[in-house]
Amino acid sequence: MKNYTIILCCAILTFGSGALFAQKKQGYFEIKIYKLKDKSQEDRVDAFLKDGYLPALHKAGIKNVGVFKPVETDTTFGKRIVVLIPYAKLDQLAEVADLLAGNNVTGPREYLDAEYTDPPFVRQESIILRAFPGMPGMEVPNLTAPRAERIYELRSYEGPTERIYRNKVKMFNDGDEIGLFKRLGFNAVFYADVIAGGRMPNLMYMTTFANQVSHDEKWAAFRTDPQWKTLSSMPEYQHNVSKINIYLLRPVGYSDF
Repeated sequence: MKNYTIILCCAILTFGSGALFAQKKQGYFEIKIYKLKDKSQEDRVDAFLKDGYLPALHKAGIKNVGVFKPVETDTTFGKRIVVLIPYAKLDQLAEVADLLAGNNVTGPREYLDAEYTDPPFVRQESIILRAFPGMPGMEVPNLTAPRAERIYELRSYEGPTERIYRNKVKMFNDGDEIGLFKRLGFNAVFYADVIAGGRMPNLMYMTTFANQVSHDEKWAAFRTDPQWKTLSSMPEYQHNVSKINIYLLRPVGYSDF
């Protein structure tokens, strides 16, 4: 028994925490975007999500579902609702689709029984993601500010090629960009590869802030941080992002976080 313990300890020292960390299973996420044309559609989707969809997900064992809308100054304010759904395994995505197709979701009839002449949304878009090894699951942010003041920032980083894109992913994991965000208090919800979506190759991540002032202060600190200056100036990490999209969101009252 003593020899076994010594061997185990040596293995830990040899491979480090990274070997143990790599054993953690990476989770999956779906970002579902409802595109709307007016307040009537927004109200019907809100009612469906609050009274039908989220309760059905909870019943199926899926917790911590986030629902967000663009900040008031965004041009898509009133025209988008963003839903973030975490999955422990990819099979759950199909299970949720079967749940909806099986007529197992109750909710407002104005949504469920809408006529083709008056649909409750313009279109839906789904983006499927797999969590980074550096943060293999969702973390619910520890925010106490009123929901109406909170900022949830969703960022999308597109790469010019698959090879160059993987370099940016490496920058987050091996380069410890994730650790830098954590040290500066960005309260990240997830970091993930897009494995199916309209913009690929692509990674996305979400960070959270008590309010707009906190958001601006933390990004100012990030840009001047010595670790970031060193990391971003390294030759191997140059030109690995071709396009960045930034979405500032607020959680709705019925969101799980």
